[in-house]
Amino acid sequence: MKIGFIGLGNMGGPMASNLLKAGHELFIFDLMEASIKKLVDQSPGKAKALSAPQEIAAAGMDVIITMLPAAAHVKSVYLGPAGLLENVTKNTVLIDCSTIDPQTAREIAGLAKAQGTVMLDAPVSGGTGGAEAGTLTFMVGGEESDFNQWKAIFSLMGKNIVYCGGSGNGQVAKVANNMLLGISMIGTAEAMSLGVSLGMDPKVLAGIINTSSGRCWSSDTYNPYPGVLENVPSSRGYTGGFGSDLMLKDLGLAAEAAKSAKQPIPLGSLAQQIYQTFSLQGDGGLDFSAIINLFRKK
Repeated sequence: MKIGFIGLGNMGGPMASNLLKAGHELFIFDLMEASIKKLVDQSPGKAKALSAPQEIAAAGMDVIITMLPAAAHVKSVYLGPAGLLENVTKNTVLIDCSTIDPQTAREIAGLAKAQGTVMLDAPVSGGTGGAEAGTLTFMVGGEESDFNQWKAIFSLMGKNIVYCGGSGNGQVAKVANNMLLGISMIGTAEAMSLGVSLGMDPKVLAGIINTSSGRCWSSDTYNPYPGVLENVPSSRGYTGGFGSDLMLKDLGLAAEAAKSAKQPIPLGSLAQQIYQTFSLQGDGGLDFSAIINLFRKK
């Protein structure tokens, strides 16, 4: 297939790479030249850089996938005279894998539907490791018939592909999941810091937690204590992962969604405040597991 891919950051870059490995032709765009060059060098002739999203839209793609930082970026790429919706050709399917608020996802999907364009919202979970390994979870919202028709493309980038319901429901699932992830990472950071401060070896403590009732993804797969696990951000200075400011953004999305639904989220709100404090200290660029630095003894 001819696939357009817009947004080649820590998640989008590896996802696009897996599509190239599967033999598809990619037309790519990102504001960072280095991200574009990496893919072009990986697959000369298969990855082709275009200068703007509207050029990709007008080039007759089978699918266009976007992976962007926030709702404002999604709106700027999809809407307006230079946006995807204005320039997309007939029969091109739009898939947005960004994490944004459900209302924006539903608004853009509604505009796409009104002009006869298929659109799916499909945020992901699994982190940069899952993006590189092609083991992401996709939470997909939209028409079920469209999901069934295009499910195979998700399987090239992920292992768990879940239909969540109508447009925006993929974002609902992602917001709820990431709120829980933020809460559980803070809990894991507190527990690990407490145990080590009381004399436990961090690897022994993590091993006990990971085979006991405290086990969770934040502990057994992404442990925040340095040296417990290899190949995770905590063992490389909290670099190269999911930034704390991105977690703060997602917790803000959860707070806004909860407000609109009049749904109390006391732990989610507390997690948002904790990550806000961390960001204000200048640490928002570190991986979200670096939140443990608020609790560890220096």
